[in-house]
Amino acid sequence: MNPDRANTAKRRSKDVTDGLFRAGFRSFLRADGLTSEDLKRPLIAVVNSWTEVVPGHRHLRDVAQAVKEGIIRGGGVPLEMNTVAICDGITEGTEGMRYVLPSREVIADSVEIVVEAHRFDGMVCIGSCDKIVPGMLMAMVRIDIPSIFLQGGPMLPGTYKCERVTALSTSAYVARVLKGELSEEDLEELECHVSPGVGSCSGMYTANTMEAVAEALGLALPGSATIPAVDVRRLHMGKRTGEQLMRLVEENLTPSQILSEGSFQNAIRVGMAIGGSTNMTLHIPAIAHEAGIPVTVDWFDQIGRETPQLCDLMPSGPYFVSDLDDAGGIRGVMRQLGDLLDLEAMTVAGVAVREAIKNAPINSDEIIRPLHNPVHPQGALAILKGTLAPEGAVVKQSAVSPKMLAHSGPARVFDSEEEARNAIYNDEIRSGDVVIIRYEGPQGGPGMREMISATEALVEKGLDEVCALVTDGRFSGACRGPVVGHVSPEAMEGGPIALIQDGDRIEMDIPNHSLNVLLSETELAERRTKWSAPVPKVTKGCLARYAKSVSSAGSGAIIS
Repeated sequence: MNPDRANTAKRRSKDVTDGLFRAGFRSFLRADGLTSEDLKRPLIAVVNSWTEVVPGHRHLRDVAQAVKEGIIRGGGVPLEMNTVAICDGITEGTEGMRYVLPSREVIADSVEIVVEAHRFDGMVCIGSCDKIVPGMLMAMVRIDIPSIFLQGGPMLPGTYKCERVTALSTSAYVARVLKGELSEEDLEELECHVSPGVGSCSGMYTANTMEAVAEALGLALPGSATIPAVDVRRLHMGKRTGEQLMRLVEENLTPSQILSEGSFQNAIRVGMAIGGSTNMTLHIPAIAHEAGIPVTVDWFDQIGRETPQLCDLMPSGPYFVSDLDDAGGIRGVMRQLGDLLDLEAMTVAGVAVREAIKNAPINSDEIIRPLHNPVHPQGALAILKGTLAPEGAVVKQSAVSPKMLAHSGPARVFDSEEEARNAIYNDEIRSGDVVIIRYEGPQGGPGMREMISATEALVEKGLDEVCALVTDGRFSGACRGPVVGHVSPEAMEGGPIALIQDGDRIEMDIPNHSLNVLLSETELAERRTKWSAPVPKVTKGCLARYAKSVSSAGSGAIIS
């Protein structure tokens, strides 16, 4: 944006900067260091989720500085603000995990509150990690001023004894410690190598899935999603983002003019192609809700059946997000998908997808496979429905052993993750069992925790290829195996999962997208008459408020 034209851009900030009677109020902006010339220019919010707690965000001060330089070049005045960020990896398996999904709504609300209150003319949102990315995207769509999202970028994989490793690698080593094959000192040495520095976890887990989704939606610049956090190109992308934001301000191009049904179809299709996390079935509908576009699990079901998986990334494959970046990144994936995409969908680059990907490099047809030679003929996720999940459940089918794609076994029922985890470690689970974990949904949890401690217990006990796990909770993007989550309606709503008893036969058929409990309608109806909702686990604070207002996982765990 030409600085001389900045003064003519449409400016909401005039509400706080212009007029005789604003003199006293305007003085507060002068106290921030703004000059008379600054007050004539667009005011731009640089929304940063920097924190010293989350490794995916620890470097974002430098990224924000690069963005601000770009904004200044383009004739704007950047003002930085912060929002909260939680590392779900640190909270896994604890009570703290209850707060992670609800933080998505807090982030969206906090961005809205500050940006709307101060009448900013545009914004750049900078974030990484699971709930921060969708929370910021929700705010961008809701506020609907010129906006661009900038990812923090992935962490590089660790290296341990010449093997590339991630935090997920520790499960196998823990199992060896439990068997007496490895010392705790060896495990500690591994622990010091698996997360070698800043960035979002190095595989295609939820954080990197959502960073990719931001680019595929058209709300982040093409080529931005997969640049490693430590790569100087991340700072270059920050400067480009700031400059491009000022062009959007000049043109008054907002998310509502960019997003369409095709944009969301593209995002889902890319997520399916890259082996994305099950959590995208929560976040994409929530972002679409802000845009007034009713994305449902049926979209994921249909698009997943039509879309081949082109990338074999961690946790189920050998490659990392940094490898995907070398191979061509999300632009390369979208170029391979070609006409499966809505190529006329717009992007914040000011061009349609067709133009944004036409010269995209594809440097490896092994990492980004062509359509005729996919990793899997269908997308990474499958939506299952049936008598146990009338409104749907989700499984990462690409991470399931072929011998467990169809499974039938007796239910072992637990009302919390901790109960299930303890039973697994106490050798109470047998080969063939279907572990049911309920009252862990959005309302019942409350907060819909990730069941990673239970799934890791199955791995560490060698049960991950002989037992299934079904829950109304959710899973980390790092989970693998026959683990089915987001069962809807959840137990707290009186869904069928609340009625299951030990020994009931559960039948999972992933290729046919079905999940059933083999009980008659009469038996289920009789059990329902005897069921009543349990006392809520949390009765005060933000979690109690969340439980009262959140929708089911099947509709994105949305608060409306």
